[in-house]
Amino acid sequence: MLIFDSGVGGLSVAAEIRRQWPTLPLAYVCDNAALPYGTKADDWLVTRIAQVCAAAVEASGARALVVACNTASTLALQALRETLSIPVIGTVPAIKPAALLARSRQSAVRRAQGEPPVFGLLATSATVRRAYTEQLIHDFAADCQVIRVAADPLVAEAERRLRGEAARPEVVAASLADLAAVPGLEVVILGCTHFPLLSADIASALGR
Repeated sequence: MLIFDSGVGGLSVAAEIRRQWPTLPLAYVCDNAALPYGTKADDWLVTRIAQVCAAAVEASGARALVVACNTASTLALQALRETLSIPVIGTVPAIKPAALLARSRQSAVRRAQGEPPVFGLLATSATVRRAYTEQLIHDFAADCQVIRVAADPLVAEAERRLRGEAARPEVVAASLADLAAVPGLEVVILGCTHFPLLSADIASALGR
């Protein structure tokens, strides 16, 4: 199985795959030369992703491709499935489970007052504005208030951490400031595979 990401974020997905299937042979490819994807033009990205993944599949001999990148998945899954003959598995923002959790966690008082369940989508600027993301919200969270926050600096911060550079908690705090101020926030989606690498910092910045 081949795991693809724009950078190191897909390692969070690779770790979960390894936990589920410890003997499965894995290959990993990251497109650091074009990092970050979240700030690139859509048409350019589709072509780039298809080219990188096709070359990586050929080089690795993979029998399945996991696109461990929300930005790439919400944009290029169709192009990849048209280009490749192997199964392509995407990673997209967890809107459906977040909506279910937000509804179950909402306080009785807020529910009685007719206030909607509230959850946050923390992702790259490309993912939060993507039509694919909009459709997920329409299909699974139409009754919820979804706070979308673009946190592109967290991608670079995760990359820095994995290189062994000093943590910059102020970068995480600044990226989370808008979410931390939202009343009634029940759930936050980590809508970029880089973000679980900073999960402890994110929880600390949110304060709950």
